[in-house]
Amino acid sequence: MASPSTFSYYIPLLAFLLAFFNTASSVGNRTEIIEQFINGHNIARKAVGVPPVGWEPMLARYARVYSNERRGDCNLVHSPGYAFGENIFWGQGRRWSAKDAVDAWVAERKFYDHGNNTCSGGEDCSHYTQMVWRTTERVGCAKIICDSGDTIIACEYYPPGNYVGARPY
Repeated sequence: MASPSTFSYYIPLLAFLLAFFNTASSVGNRTEIIEQFINGHNIARKAVGVPPVGWEPMLARYARVYSNERRGDCNLVHSPGYAFGENIFWGQGRRWSAKDAVDAWVAERKFYDHGNNTCSGGEDCSHYTQMVWRTTERVGCAKIICDSGDTIIACEYYPPGNYVGARPY
């Protein structure tokens, strides 16, 4: 994983991607969507005693650029880089909100066993652990409607989390 000091290395890459790809505006009210993302993350983080995250527009643009690449197939495939942590949500139809995605990720908390630092019952809880990763400081997210009419919501995290063997908090 990249160290915090390498973020400046990725800014030119992100600027190139933003210039090269279509970065259409958000679906819905932008301020309301950002608040849903930030508030949901920070409520979950406060519950486990880690500092709040702030919004990062460059991460949101990265999430939008990558999500737009999935517009044609609407598949839940992670972006190819390792500079950021990433959560992706898929929902059938257009009705899904930022709050719905965040709530789905937070719901994984019931599967996380902090004592053993594992997900119980063969369930995935990595979306939740990324959300509450203690060293993550910034988040940026995007929502797109796929060609099929379904929804993809992606969040990018910096610094990333989910290091094997490490505890999120």
